[in-house]
Amino acid sequence: MSIFFITLMLGGAALLSWPLGQAMTWAMSPPRQQEGFRFRIEKVLQRLGGKIIIAEQNWKQYVLALLLFNSVMFAVVFAVLALQPLLPLNPDARGAIEPSLIFHTVASFTANTNLQHYAGELTMSYFSQLFGLMWLQFVSAATGIAALTALARGLSGSSGLGNFYNDLLRATLLILLPLATTGAAILVLGGVVMTLDGAALATTIEGANQTIARGPVAAFVAIKQLGTNGGGFFGANSTHPFENPTFLTNVVECMFIMLVPMACVWMFGRLTGRLRHAAVIFLVMGALLAVKVGFANYLESAPSAAFTGLPVAAAANLEGKELRFGTAAGPTWGVLTTATSNGSVNCMHDSLNPLTGLIALTGMWFNVSFGGVGVGMINMFLYIIVGVFISGMMVGRTPEYLGRKVETREMKFALLAILVHPLLILGGTALFAATPWGAATVQDQGFHGFSEILYEFSSAAANNGSGFEGLGDNTAAWNVATAIVMLLGRFLPIILPLAIAGSLAAKKPAPATAGTLRTDTPLFGLVILGSVVFIGALLFLPVAVLGPIAEHLASGG
Repeated sequence: MSIFFITLMLGGAALLSWPLGQAMTWAMSPPRQQEGFRFRIEKVLQRLGGKIIIAEQNWKQYVLALLLFNSVMFAVVFAVLALQPLLPLNPDARGAIEPSLIFHTVASFTANTNLQHYAGELTMSYFSQLFGLMWLQFVSAATGIAALTALARGLSGSSGLGNFYNDLLRATLLILLPLATTGAAILVLGGVVMTLDGAALATTIEGANQTIARGPVAAFVAIKQLGTNGGGFFGANSTHPFENPTFLTNVVECMFIMLVPMACVWMFGRLTGRLRHAAVIFLVMGALLAVKVGFANYLESAPSAAFTGLPVAAAANLEGKELRFGTAAGPTWGVLTTATSNGSVNCMHDSLNPLTGLIALTGMWFNVSFGGVGVGMINMFLYIIVGVFISGMMVGRTPEYLGRKVETREMKFALLAILVHPLLILGGTALFAATPWGAATVQDQGFHGFSEILYEFSSAAANNGSGFEGLGDNTAAWNVATAIVMLLGRFLPIILPLAIAGSLAAKKPAPATAGTLRTDTPLFGLVILGSVVFIGALLFLPVAVLGPIAEHLASGG
């Protein structure tokens, strides 16, 4: 049953990603003819966006537009949350939100992270959820798709990267909105709640009064999964029966998590005219994902260390699991949500066996097993550049990628982008582990407490949003620190690859020779796989030993 469950999800998402990749390429490309359906759609978008979406932009102008738009959205949604008590669609009278939590929440949703230091049903009004947070779930995912599209254009030889505002409209209205509308309808049919009525009042069989929170959940959940956002309408996220009521919705939501990131790889291949190259990348990402899913399920088949010495039968670790969906559902979802930048959960990650927790951490450290919408492929591009450069130096020739020479300037940008990620994780973890900001907020002392801090900064830097949840993280220190990490972890790894694309686009194509490293062969797949594994191990193995590995050994594993 477990093998069928996993194969159904991953195989279904992989198969659907091919036609979706074609559709996304169609949506993000300008019309080829000055007539027809696609041309009429483009004219509508131009009327919506005005003159600002027409001008071609170089990489600097594209990045500036991207940052400007996200800054404006940050300010608008900050105002929405700050004025929540005065705004409509608040049937349960949700009150004011503490300022540092507003800053953290807006930064989190702007950065496509959705790391939540609050319970949605207790904190947010329907207006805040729909017109603040859900709106950011659309445009943050669209920002990732737009950035990948611009990167692909630069690598294909285009002198300009397109227009960010035009790409944002295309991604939002032609890709994400139709997908989310369809996804929400499927979830409603599966039993996910969708209403604007306030909380329901019920009387239990014991005669007690109970308040049952509800709301426009299906719309929120559809884009949270499809846009690799992950923020829950409820504090319990996808373990809540109103967000994920049945085995069917569990399978569908798992497929939603992987669908668009997988399709982004095919879109990249089509936009660059290198589909076989995209297939190699897809297989490398898929191999990494399959290995992690297999190991996670194997490691969770061992009993929890908490039962050691107790007179109970040995069984798989069921602590913190959503048992309606079988023993494989928790660890599999845990891998999928951390392989992408989704971050939604259907089991308690804090209850995972130590090495299973390490698998989740590895997904966020590598951040390339399909990754977030758009940015997962961008992150893999950085490892490709490093792998190509190393391979070229080993054979004594100038490295090339897609017909452009990779030189010192591109390598500086690539290494800086790769090193930002561990710097944010390790620097934040060291600071909070050594001060009361973090040490006083952990639920468990020792190795597991260290892992709780490490996981929180890994989740923030990878724009993931999941957490060990043994952490008292709704403090001013945690809110401000992780908000800064999320914003830097989101935008620096987008800006620097676009700078590389702009630099490569300005170069003359180099003709392929017998010494050129082909990018559509199994050898190239091994090159980029080795780059990811070895660089990731060098950067994160020491801290893994201090946390999950030490906990595993200390528990008698």
